[in-house]
Amino acid sequence: VLFLQIVHILNMTSAKIVSFLLHPEESLHSLQNRIEFETGISTGNQELLLETGICLDPRKPASQCVIDGVRGWDSYMVYLFDKSKTVYDGPFASRSLSDRVNYIVPDSKIQLPIPQLRKVWAEAVHYVIGLKEDYSRLFQGQRAAMLSLLRYNANLIKMKNNMVSASQQLKAKLEFFHQSIRLDLERYSDQMAYGISSEKMLKAWKEMEEKASQCAQAEDIGYLDEQIMALHTEIVELQKSPYARRQGEVMESLEQRAIDLYKQLKARPPDHAYSDSTDMVKIIVQTVQSQDRVLKELFGHLSKLLGCKQKIIDLLPEIEVALNNIKEADNSVMQMQGKRQREIWHLLKIACTQSSSRSLVSSSLEGTASTAAATWLPQSSSGNAAPHPLSSLAAPEDGENFSDMIRENVNYLELFSSILQEVRQEQNSLMVS
Repeated sequence: VLFLQIVHILNMTSAKIVSFLLHPEESLHSLQNRIEFETGISTGNQELLLETGICLDPRKPASQCVIDGVRGWDSYMVYLFDKSKTVYDGPFASRSLSDRVNYIVPDSKIQLPIPQLRKVWAEAVHYVIGLKEDYSRLFQGQRAAMLSLLRYNANLIKMKNNMVSASQQLKAKLEFFHQSIRLDLERYSDQMAYGISSEKMLKAWKEMEEKASQCAQAEDIGYLDEQIMALHTEIVELQKSPYARRQGEVMESLEQRAIDLYKQLKARPPDHAYSDSTDMVKIIVQTVQSQDRVLKELFGHLSKLLGCKQKIIDLLPEIEVALNNIKEADNSVMQMQGKRQREIWHLLKIACTQSSSRSLVSSSLEGTASTAAATWLPQSSSGNAAPHPLSSLAAPEDGENFSDMIRENVNYLELFSSILQEVRQEQNSLMVS
């Protein structure tokens, strides 16, 4: 018997306890099927919470519901909630009276012998204690729901912080992108008259600027932030509510009064005297009324807890979508920034190529002019230029020098043509990209 594993499940929708003997290595899904058969709550809508507010792990066996050791095994509860409901229609009917107690409640002035009255009052005390324990279990179930709500809220806060951080990063990147592209467009316009121009590239940059403005919509998370803040305020109010704390003081006081009455009756000698049950019936009625009141407050508070929890469950996918949108916008901005920088370096490469080709052509022309001047204007002995005699044009060595000059110019012309062709290819590739 000591090795048997029994799980007690308190159905918070009906305030009834169902107990199951666990089979060796039974899975949680198997236990949920048995719970569905007993309670009518489908396995998909079952939420099983431990006292700490932790939801049972479907990957672990059903034995996770049972605590180790002997002490407390019969009072340890698992709390069952129906995820399809957020409003619980409490309070529920109190536990039924025993036949003996039900005999004295309608007419408390019935005279009974002391020995018989002891048995009746003993059952009455047990009934009063049972009412208090029923409330204590349901309050513990409400506390488990509160702890579960706080766990969901902690996850919500974590996701919200990630979302706000990602939104701020995207905002900073967009501001940097807009400022840099405006500067690039201004500098590009300034150099178009004497530098390099590409209408296709200019159009692409303007489209980037428009696309970046559209990406700014992803950073707008104000509507989600307002909902989350309102939900936080509501949860804080629920935590501060007096109904979040135990309200069984009156029932505990009535329990003690019932025990004291029974002790007084037990101390009386078992003679042939008779007595009525007026005082004990008053305690029973007051305990039932007190339980009705505290259970109504408890289930009203529990419904608010479950409503907040459902709001969090509904908000989490929206935050996930907002996070994905921010990440996509961030990646898009970074890709546009990288593409524009590559195009700027491409323009710089073309500008440098054109500059070098111009320098090369200029130097070749200067060299040709100096060669021609040296040929047609030979230096005098004093170092000053002197007119070339017309008779020297017919000299054979001068004809050879002129032929060398022509060949050199042809070589420079071919080199210049190849450089221009490379520049045109670079410009064409830039306009295509």
